[in-house]
This record gives sequence, structure tokens and C-alpha cells, in this order.
Amino acid sequence: MSYQVLARKWRPRTFASLVGQEHVVKALTHALTAQRLHHAYLFTGTRGVGKTTLARILAKALNCEAGVTATPCGICSACREIDAGRFVDLLEVDAATNTKVDEMRQLLENAVYAPTRGRFKVYVIDEVHMLSNSAFNAMLKTLEEPPEHVKFILATTDPQKIPVTVLSRCLQFNLKQMTQPLIAGHLRHILEVEAISAEVGALHLLARSAAGSMRDALSLLDQAIAHGSGKVEEAQVREMLGAVDLDHLFSVTDALLAGDAVAMLRVADEMAARSLSFDTALQEMASLFTRLQVAQIAPQAIADDLPERERLLDIASRLDPEFVQLAYQIAVHGRHELPLAPDEQAGFIMTLLRLYAFRPVLDDDSEARGPPATATRRATPAPSAGQTALTPAATPAAAAQPAARSAANPGSVPTDWNGILTALRVSGMARELAQHCELRDLAGARIVLRLSPTHRHLLMKPAQDKLEQALTEHFARPLQLAIELEEGTGDTPAAAAQRGRRERMDRAIASVEQDGFVREIIEMFDATLVESSIKPV
Repeated sequence: MSYQVLARKWRPRTFASLVGQEHVVKALTHALTAQRLHHAYLFTGTRGVGKTTLARILAKALNCEAGVTATPCGICSACREIDAGRFVDLLEVDAATNTKVDEMRQLLENAVYAPTRGRFKVYVIDEVHMLSNSAFNAMLKTLEEPPEHVKFILATTDPQKIPVTVLSRCLQFNLKQMTQPLIAGHLRHILEVEAISAEVGALHLLARSAAGSMRDALSLLDQAIAHGSGKVEEAQVREMLGAVDLDHLFSVTDALLAGDAVAMLRVADEMAARSLSFDTALQEMASLFTRLQVAQIAPQAIADDLPERERLLDIASRLDPEFVQLAYQIAVHGRHELPLAPDEQAGFIMTLLRLYAFRPVLDDDSEARGPPATATRRATPAPSAGQTALTPAATPAAAAQPAARSAANPGSVPTDWNGILTALRVSGMARELAQHCELRDLAGARIVLRLSPTHRHLLMKPAQDKLEQALTEHFARPLQLAIELEEGTGDTPAAAAQRGRRERMDRAIASVEQDGFVREIIEMFDATLVESSIKPV
């Protein structure tokens, strides 16, 4: 007996065996049970989600010899012939190859004649959006007032191309793409019945590569079984798909956490040696950062049976959530810029180095050595011999002065951190960093800021460099910036801004509550004031 591919062998024969389209099945089941039959149905959705399969099951439900039912028997001659694709009253048409008006007219000429064997003559028109405008016009009359024995089932992947005059005459059902867990679970069930061993990681790879199509997943599964000589193993599936091994991506995150740029570049070389797709690598990298963010914010959403679950949770605990967001954007933009790079490997390397450049400053970074929990920036070069310093050199006495007395020009330059920040020409991440700092000391050529460990993720090197440069320009003298990680008083510009917003909001709420008209409405209708709808002006 010849081998039957899995996509055909496991094609659903009943509504109950259809996977992932419960919303459509529920509606059709209720309609068939109540005998509320429409003359035209439109199934929309991407490839491989069950449009044609659903059309055939509906045709069986309409023509089963046991009567119109949501559970066709599957054993009568009508059901068996429909499953075999040779039922005389089921006409399946591929609109992609029958686009002309003459072909449509010829097809519909026989609609007036009664069915030969079945209860209904069912027209299944696949990819109906491919019909020409003339062909659509030719079928409109029949579609609007069909004979009682005719049912139309239209299927398309692009409903936007169907004229609204046709859409308005059909009951439309939108079929959803299959989720990865759903596909993986269905593949697992099939392999258990087929008595074929499989690794969970391999099934997840196949499900992800199927991109929401169950038919594609079954075709890939057939290929994986052949590739693995009757077994479905993760390593073989990864090789078959040319997928990037998760170990490569985990190596990138490990090197990132260790501040080891050489190790990150080594990963790129290993991938090039295996001729792996760098575009796919960046796609997988973005997917990894997505899962890391989920592990940080909603760890319970990570499946217990996911092979890499423990490793995901470990890395997630060592990265700041804000940096994971930034890393995701870097991976996405790196993939977008890949066609513009000199070559794909160069584009991938630049993306890795961008991740390295924007990583949070860690205590064990070579450039962050010094007193515990302190990140010190490189000092700006001192004025050359031909330059004149605008302020006296720092002295021990000057260094001992409080921060409020050690500004460059007392009386003309703000000495509180809020005032200094207001005058600074700095934006972006550098301003965000400054807004969450407190001024601890400002003396001579050194300025010390205090940052709460809660906002440690803001300690990015480019941001510190820009802030140091802005402070140097503001005070018109070389300054060395040091940021200490420790809890302070909480009196930061960001906290002050938050208090200001809260005060303005409180005043706005009080103003509305005291308004005579509002009070009258509340008392008359026992209403409640929705504070979130109030905006201060």
C-alpha cells in the first residue's frame, strides 16, 4: 500500500476533530442543529488553517444520508465519497485557474438542475478573490437568489479583494492562525498514535517554523521523520530547518552579562562557519528577548515543560527589564538594517556590538572598577598649556565644602541639582539618568551623584559620557563624573516632577469636586466622579 502523507492522512473528517477553530465550529454546529441554513458561506484565513477542510465537513453535514446534522455519520455513501473527493454534487473549483467570466458562467449554468445524488448541490470555490470583476458579476445573480438546492462555500486568503456586493451576501467566518502550543500538541498526539518517538524541543521548532499553518507543520513533520530515519530529534530538526541553535543565543547573553565582546564575536564566527542565516538569528534573538521579558514580568506564563525554562528564568533574573526592552529593539532594528550592511555577518556583528555598547554598567566591568558600588567615568582631559582654566584649582579646603557652596560661579549658576539639570543641554537616556540622581558632592574637578540601585539599569556608558560632557560644558571646566549606587533621600528631579504632577492632579480633582454643577449632578443621580478622566490644565 502506498504511503499517505500526514497532511492527508490526518485531515479532519468531523467538526469535533478540527483543531484550533472552535469559534467557527460552534457557530456552524448551532446553525446545523437548528436547521438555520444560509445559502452562502465565506471562510477566510491564512494558508493551512482549515478552510477547505471545513468546507468539506460542512458539505458532509448537509448531504449525510442520516439527514442534515452537525455530526455526519462518516459511513454512508455520501460521506465516504465526499471524503474521497468524488461526490458528484460537490463541485470544488480553484478560482486561481478559473478566473474568466465564461468559465464562471459555464459553471453556474448547471446550478438550476437538481442534485444527482445528494440533498444539496454544494459549490466550493477556493481562492475566490482571484476571480475577475466580470466573473464576480456573473455569479452575483445566482449568489443573491440561488435555487433552494444550492449552497455556496467560498474560501480565500485575501478577503479585502472580494467585492463588497459579494461579501454582503455571505456569512463570513474568520479562521484563526494556529498557535505554537496548539500545533506542538497536535503533532505530539499524531506521533503518539503513529508510534514515533519525538523530543519536545523538536516539536516546538516545527511549530514555530510552521508560522500558524497546521498543514505546513504536518509537511515539516513528514520531512523531519524522513530526515531522522523514523525519529524526530531536536538536533536533526534544527539541522534540517537551518535554525539557529539556542545555545548560540544563550552564549550571546552570557557574554553580554560578562562584558566579554570577544566571546560575542566568537559566536558570530561559529555561525558563519555553519552557514547559518544571520537574518534568522536576529529573528530568534528578538524572540529570545521577548521570552526573557515574559519570564521577568509573568514567569508563570512560561510553560513548565519548556526545555529551556530554567535557563530563561536564570538569565531573566540577571538582566534589567528595561535593558531587555532596549535589547529587543536593537535586535529588531538590526534585522531591518541587515540588507543595508556590507554583508550579513557584518550587520549581525554590529548588532551584537550595539548590544554590548548599550549594556548596563555592571560592578565587575573593567571600566567600572573602583570603590564598591561606584561607577566612575573617565576624567575629561585637563586644559592644555595654552588654555586658561576658568576656576581655581581644587584645594583640600574647597573639596571639603558642601555641594551647595562649590559651584563654579556662586550666585550666577544654580547649585541645587534640579536647577543644574534644568540648565543642562542633555536629552534622551542621559537626561533620564540625571533625573533619577541626587547631587552628593561638587568640588573642583569632580562631581559625585547618587543613584538608587532600583534605577541601576540607567547606568549605560553612552548616557554617562553625554552627561559628563554636558556638565563640563555647563560649568566651563573639566569635570570627572562619578555615580554611586546607594539609596539616598529620594529627592531627585524625577521624584520632584512626580510630586508636581500629583499636586496638579489633586488640585484639578478638588476643583472639579467643588464645582457647583458637578456636585448637583452627583447628588441628583447618585453619580461617582471618575478621577482618571480628569486632566489638569
